Amino acid sequence: MADRTAIEWTQATWNPVTGCDRTSPGCDHCYALRLAARLKAMGQPTTNKMATPATSGPGFGVTCHPDVVGLPLTWRQPRLVFVNSMSDLFHPAVPEEFILEVFAVMADAHQHTFQVLTKRSQRLRSMAKRLEWPPNVWMGVSVENARYRFRIDHLRTVPAKVRFLSIEPLIGPVGDLDLSGVHWVIAGGESGPKARAVDMAWVTDIRDQCVETGVAFFFKQWGGRTPKAGGRLLEGIVWDEMPALAGA
Repeated sequence: MADRTAIEWTQATWNPVTGCDRTSPGCDHCYALRLAARLKAMGQPTTNKMATPATSGPGFGVTCHPDVVGLPLTWRQPRLVFVNSMSDLFHPAVPEEFILEVFAVMADAHQHTFQVLTKRSQRLRSMAKRLEWPPNVWMGVSVENARYRFRIDHLRTVPAKVRFLSIEPLIGPVGDLDLSGVHWVIAGGESGPKARAVDMAWVTDIRDQCVETGVAFFFKQWGGRTPKAGGRLLEGIVWDEMPALAGA
């Protein structure tokens, strides 16, 4: 079965890869790393025999799970599926052949909609022409502050039917966004024991840019000690727009 999830903008998670390491400041308080550490402390394994060491900095071993790849083909009820909530499909330790296999399954499982998100936008761009891009595969990049806006330029080169941004955790102003070719923006504050505070002006600026350009805007959370601590209201409104191309 698909893993149930409390993530507001999806319905299920699917993890054909687990494990990652830090690549930018948005990773500093990664929930997946915290969860892996907790599982290890409880004596539960977080990797299998195919584990490979993380390539740089603190993290937990990148592991491909071939036994999990075909699971979406067994799910009858259509659903929105967040791919690799516990990893990054375009991590350099994930073999290209495995990425191709994951994309082939997503194409075959056309009853579902898959949401793929990466911080490794350069590898995404370099592989995009070798991947199959059916309309049920949405592609996104993370942009935690203005320094990482270049990932949006990489995303724009990808022929996905829906392209989206995850501006979460929002740890600084993003400045002027070029939203051409972008269909959806998710924004949210950080959560967890050491959550960095989000400034309301950063969020309203992103929302205003989305409204001005007609891009769907989804405000996930203010964050804090727990994801629900600050709620979801932005100036009294819950923003939960989805891409206009959804299901098209």
